[in-house]
Amino acid sequence: MDELRQLLGHTLVLVAHPDDEVIGCGALLDRMRSSTVVFATDGAPRDIFFWQAYGSRQAYAEIRRKEALQVAELASVSRVKFLSDSHDNMFVDQELFRNLAAAIDELRAIVQDTQPGCLLTLAYEGGHPDHDCCSFMTSVLAYEFRLPAWEMPLYHRAPDLETRRQQFMAERGHEFVYNLTAPEQAKKQSLLDLYRSQHAVLQDFKISEERFRLLPVYDYSHPPHPAPLNYEMWGWPVNGREVSTAFCRYLEQSRNRKQARVS
Repeated sequence: MDELRQLLGHTLVLVAHPDDEVIGCGALLDRMRSSTVVFATDGAPRDIFFWQAYGSRQAYAEIRRKEALQVAELASVSRVKFLSDSHDNMFVDQELFRNLAAAIDELRAIVQDTQPGCLLTLAYEGGHPDHDCCSFMTSVLAYEFRLPAWEMPLYHRAPDLETRRQQFMAERGHEFVYNLTAPEQAKKQSLLDLYRSQHAVLQDFKISEERFRLLPVYDYSHPPHPAPLNYEMWGWPVNGREVSTAFCRYLEQSRNRKQARVS
């Protein structure tokens, strides 16, 4: 655990949806001295396919929120934040790239309030557009607040178009694998079980290990890789070029604001 010591103090964990935190770092959460988990979206896409069984999109979002709070209590998370609390219906699942400025403003306030010593987020891997947005936003916050930032993989589509789960898209030589003990695996499984609404999806993820590395310097002006991204293969109404263009737009607007203040 010496390699991961930086993550074991007061860490702000920024994820896109309820359940991301358990898949990526459910065991490590339990070892952090203090943790703030921030959910960047409401976890409820607009497409009726995702929420039809729950009656409405809002009902589905509320169920996912309640599950996240139950998990946080069992995992001894110090603080839980939902960006959607401050901007009702703005941070919709699959649409985070449309509201980056508002999301980063909220995250900036959370960092100032909680004073973390480290940031942990999702890898830039093209699995889900919201995951990639969390990576980008963490890079912005890490630069502004001079904080160390780490990442963890969830899933991506490999060049052979097969799904890869909990593996980094490309090894860079400083990845760390945390192998869970039997009691830790049992605890992680109990956390995943609390996300009853996601049972069908979560059974595909393993509980034996968690992977981490320092957040690389990504070129967010391009999609994570040139092959079809996972969510493009799923046929969602967004593509990697749109998401990376949103990142470029945010950075350009940020530079313009700084120049306006100087002049």
